Amino acid sequence: MRSPVFILSTTVFLVTSMGVTAGEETQLGEITVTGTRERTLKVETPATVDVIDSREIEQVRPAHPSEIINRIPGVYVNVTGGEGHMTAIRQPISTSPVYLYLEDGIPTRSTGFFNHNALYEVNIPQAGGIEVNKGPGTALYGSDAIGGVINVLTRPAPMQAETEVNVEAGGHGWARLLVSAGNTWGEDGLRADLNISHTDGWREATNYDRQSGTLRWDKVLTSGASLKTLLAVSNIDQQTAGSSRLLSDDYYNNPTLNYTPVSYREVQALRLSSAYEKESANTLLSITPYYRHNSMGYIPNWSFTYDPSIKDTVSDSFGLLTKYRRDFVPFNTRLIFGADLDYTPGNRLEHNIDAFKTVNTYTSYTLGEKIYDYDATFLAISPYVHIETSPAKNLRLQAGLRYDHMSYDYSDNMATAPTSYSVNFNGTIRTRTYNRPDDANVNFSRLSPKLGATYMFNHNLNGFMSYRSAFRAPSESQLFRPGSNSQSLNLEAVEVDSYELGLRGQAGKATDYEISFYYMSKTNDIVTYKDPADSTNRYTVNAGETLHRGVEIGLNSSLSKQLKLGVSYSHARHTYEDWVHSGNDFSGNEMKSAPRNIMNTRLNWKPPMLNGGRLELEWVRLGSYWMDDNNTYKYNGHDLLNLRGNYNVDKNLEVYARLMNLGDKRYATSASYSAAGAWSPEKFEYAPGLPRTFYAGVNYRFD
Repeated sequence: MRSPVFILSTTVFLVTSMGVTAGEETQLGEITVTGTRERTLKVETPATVDVIDSREIEQVRPAHPSEIINRIPGVYVNVTGGEGHMTAIRQPISTSPVYLYLEDGIPTRSTGFFNHNALYEVNIPQAGGIEVNKGPGTALYGSDAIGGVINVLTRPAPMQAETEVNVEAGGHGWARLLVSAGNTWGEDGLRADLNISHTDGWREATNYDRQSGTLRWDKVLTSGASLKTLLAVSNIDQQTAGSSRLLSDDYYNNPTLNYTPVSYREVQALRLSSAYEKESANTLLSITPYYRHNSMGYIPNWSFTYDPSIKDTVSDSFGLLTKYRRDFVPFNTRLIFGADLDYTPGNRLEHNIDAFKTVNTYTSYTLGEKIYDYDATFLAISPYVHIETSPAKNLRLQAGLRYDHMSYDYSDNMATAPTSYSVNFNGTIRTRTYNRPDDANVNFSRLSPKLGATYMFNHNLNGFMSYRSAFRAPSESQLFRPGSNSQSLNLEAVEVDSYELGLRGQAGKATDYEISFYYMSKTNDIVTYKDPADSTNRYTVNAGETLHRGVEIGLNSSLSKQLKLGVSYSHARHTYEDWVHSGNDFSGNEMKSAPRNIMNTRLNWKPPMLNGGRLELEWVRLGSYWMDDNNTYKYNGHDLLNLRGNYNVDKNLEVYARLMNLGDKRYATSASYSAAGAWSPEKFEYAPGLPRTFYAGVNYRFD
């Protein structure tokens, strides 16, 4: 297989360019792939990119993406049910389309058809690594990457025959089977991964099933080029309640309740790609065609009180990523240019429902009228250029520019009809407005620049600074599913300017660290707000300006040969700078669901008695945050302890266990406050988090 040789040759070039002799030990020699779409030394990356390798994923064995990704400084992923989630990276906790999710560098979904639960469509427990590029994506990625880029890496084919079986069981009916097998024959390598997971759910009517498979074929061609072909499929079937909050009394006294047991989510995802790479001494050509299929049918549990409906969305993508890189001897200069193409036709079909409840629980519904049926074809053409150079021995400069032209071709499949329907809200008939735009073409175009510099003070200390600009075009649902809004086609793209300064280094031989400061301004943010006179009518508009600034710190230290400490911490402020809607001016307030402090601390002990295994005590801290835009009431935050351990019976057999929420603490994965309105009383609502839960498993590797 050629990939190990490629990694080595790239490392030698990059380390030499910064004046570090190849072979010298330095934690700054860590390699990332997300910043430039190919292997690059972290020391040459003027951005905060954190890497979780396959070994750490194997040790954690996450049942939910949050259990592994939240170990990164400044990253918080919550749980909304099954493997569903909301994310906060330099942003509040929300479902907003401000993140770009990749698998081996390819977006898992089209910009036009964003899904905030994107990580459950990827096989995280069997991944070869995870990289998170925090802040706006580089000029190589374009729209979506405002808060950050999450790139899940697949595992390459093994060099020799390998089979691994993992069986795991746990509380609340949790069961999971992971199977992986592969081999290399001459110039061809193959790996297959299978993930079958089930849980009954700890709250009522929250069962979850997933079946995921990944097939990767690595081939070295006779020309010396490499070809990586990847097929990934996922099928997800779940009843949802995780983000279905409970009123205070139920949250504290009956947290297993689910107010929306009739809600569900069915997801199918398929991704097929083939990455061709041809590298010479100073050039690299990369061409990656891909196909995606995404379908989702669901009843959103969060909208029963104002917009009860059944939604079905389907999209198919045909895309192409192209890149050419050339290296020049003068100043160790590197030039990259390329273009991305994404053509995604999709469809949305929705019916309203008459929902009925007993006390606070929705127990049944009947299908109502069709409210949306449209086709929307998304097209993006995005050329870009990126240049790096070292005018001085220890200085590396970067600049990049990307031009995105995006368009939607929208066609309404419904005949002209009234835009208002009578909806039965548990015996109360209310009028709900569903505006539908006429057939239209909507276009967005923008240049996204970036500038950056890294400086090697010595072999143990590296600094960086950057400016990055990014944007987010409205999604198809924001444009063409406007609800009460009659001007949705006038929505503008969200725009961001970000500045970052950081240091990464090593203190002695036992401790490495990274600290970064960021300042990010976001304008034309898109917000959905309710009509003060009738909460069933909601409007999606460009709201104004928000400001996001903070510090992120990561530290890893070997306290002894057997004891290691890892700390990930962030302190941030997210504020409304110019924010007026619903007849209120929130300018100057902190944003809701925006904790100032997030921390994850791990203490690992590796005693000889565990035969190469380890014990890990993890402390997860989520700080307090405002529950409403008025900054009236706060959720106080929470502290959780998790315990993990494993024992190697022999070189092939491993047994392990983990105890989540060791103290059985009552905590909320999300919390909100709503003032009294025309149709609802004042209420505090909390989504209860997982109680103390035990998991145990066996992993066997066949020779």
